[in-house]
Amino acid sequence: MISRRSVLAGSAALAGTALFGRPVRAPAFTRALPPPALPVAETSVPLVLNAAERQLSLPCFDGHNLPLWTFTEKAEPPIVRLKLGQRLDTHLVNGLTRPGEHVSIHWHGIRLPNDQDGVPYLVQPPVEPGQSYDYSFVPPDTGTFFFHTHCNSAEQIGRGLIGVLIVEGDAPEPYDADEVLMLRDWRISEDGASFLPFLTMAGAGKSGTFGTVRSVNGMRNPEIELPASADVRLRILNVDPTRLTEIGIEGAEAAVVAIDGIACQPFPLRSWRMGPAMRADLVIRTPADGGTATLVDYFAAKPVPLARLVARGPARRQGPFDPGPLASGRIPPPDVANATRMPITFSATATGATVQDLADSGAPLGPLCLSEANLWAINQASWPSDMHQIPPPMARLERGKTYIFELRNVTPHMHPIHIHGHSFTVLSSNRRDLPPHHADTVLLQPKERMEVAFVADNPGKWMFHCHIIEHQETGMMAWYEVA
Repeated sequence: MISRRSVLAGSAALAGTALFGRPVRAPAFTRALPPPALPVAETSVPLVLNAAERQLSLPCFDGHNLPLWTFTEKAEPPIVRLKLGQRLDTHLVNGLTRPGEHVSIHWHGIRLPNDQDGVPYLVQPPVEPGQSYDYSFVPPDTGTFFFHTHCNSAEQIGRGLIGVLIVEGDAPEPYDADEVLMLRDWRISEDGASFLPFLTMAGAGKSGTFGTVRSVNGMRNPEIELPASADVRLRILNVDPTRLTEIGIEGAEAAVVAIDGIACQPFPLRSWRMGPAMRADLVIRTPADGGTATLVDYFAAKPVPLARLVARGPARRQGPFDPGPLASGRIPPPDVANATRMPITFSATATGATVQDLADSGAPLGPLCLSEANLWAINQASWPSDMHQIPPPMARLERGKTYIFELRNVTPHMHPIHIHGHSFTVLSSNRRDLPPHHADTVLLQPKERMEVAFVADNPGKWMFHCHIIEHQETGMMAWYEVA
């Protein structure tokens, strides 16, 4: 059976641009990236995050209040904006009352000092119920980032402990609007009155446990009003613990201008695949007044509409679509010719392979016991289920040297691989023709081999894991040290 995606991929491959359906006859955007943004004078931006259980409702809950865990009194995740050069001073309070439910904050994608990275036991003590902890750092990069807890992550993220961090200053040519779109599922029971288990044996051993309700900014297929005939920046974040998406825009021209927060040479969008924790900044030319474009997910049996983008008002732009590029990133260029290569293989353990076989056969699976079930491995080593038992480092890197990680996925499932502490350059894949770009999380397809390079310029102990949270919590996690 021929699918829409297979036709797109085949056409793109014939054209030598198998970029998840990048259009063959798309116009080229040739304007060079401007120089990196200059930081403003350092000032402090205070932020208080009080992690607590609150009975709250989102529009996608259909009128039900659910026991969300949130950082503020609102059900919606906080969106924090600061300018490049400003310092973020965060006071975290653990207001959760469940004994032993500790928290910490990981600032995803931020190249910050190691003691601010928020990984309990590795770089900081866990913040126990009733305790508090302070973070203070100056983000070195502009772009779209987010933050989340790094403890009992399947449940804590599943209940809502996330937020968005935007570092401004990367748009020399201001866009006509700037919208944040958070994509995520919710694991809600059929009657809508309670949460379902956030982690299951069948899910952890395969592609993850999916939510039952899909949402954008807490709404099902919302209508989002935008200026008409305008160039609008859409900051799209996949903040779901599990779901992979392949985003596209129907009814409007669109371009990708940043990946994982860092500017890339703009390229026309047909579709772009995003695993959990990945971000993409788009610029779209909205329709004329009254027209509608649709954000869709193609990674399904048929396209799923995620949000309706409705244009209102007088035309803001004339002429052909040529989105203004963002300011260049500040990522140190890797010295690929003199790099040290490190092969890294992602695999299932013997237990994980058995769980996959049982799930495929339809056999009943009992509850997951994290103290016994290590299902995944990196270089044949599985992170201990007792998370405070820190294993030896996967690698020790020399500060200032360039390294090429040769990532190899030998499993039948996709894995979004996140490297803490550094943004890397995606060099090559044996299965896809990817555009040059920086990233902090990269999606490995089954049987894919991918090379990424970075300068090990940030000293400390850094995590390295799959961001399908159930995979992370059942063994697909390691750490490396830069010294």
